Amino acid sequence: MSKELHDKDRKILEILKKNSKTPLVEIGRTIGLSESAVRRRISNLENSKIIKRFTVEIDSGPVAKALSLISINPSSLTPQVANNLKAIKGVEVIYEITGQYDIAAILSATNISDINSCIDEIRRIDGVSDSNTIIILRELR
Repeated sequence: MSKELHDKDRKILEILKKNSKTPLVEIGRTIGLSESAVRRRISNLENSKIIKRFTVEIDSGPVAKALSLISINPSSLTPQVANNLKAIKGVEVIYEITGQYDIAAILSATNISDINSCIDEIRRIDGVSDSNTIIILRELR
């Protein structure tokens, strides 16, 4: 967040990050504002693009997750490789990164076998020179 935020806005964002369905009245009570003031602040945060979107996190049962670090051939274009990654079932999020690797991708599947299939597909993408995949054991909150 590059814009300077008021302390109340930061508190609203923290509450919404934990549970985006928190009633505005409850948020207001927690931080000492009226419901309409909270609504106005959230609207301003959306208009200024600090809040980009609200999402739903679905519990689909046991899930295997992994972080795949990917190196790209110097002659290849990162956006082209990223577009090919997006087409692979199981690739949730793609990040362009600095350091030894060029791309980090979050992978998600119902089991490790499906994660392995996803890794195999990533390695077959034209322009991918190397990958290192780390299985995520659990999320710490």
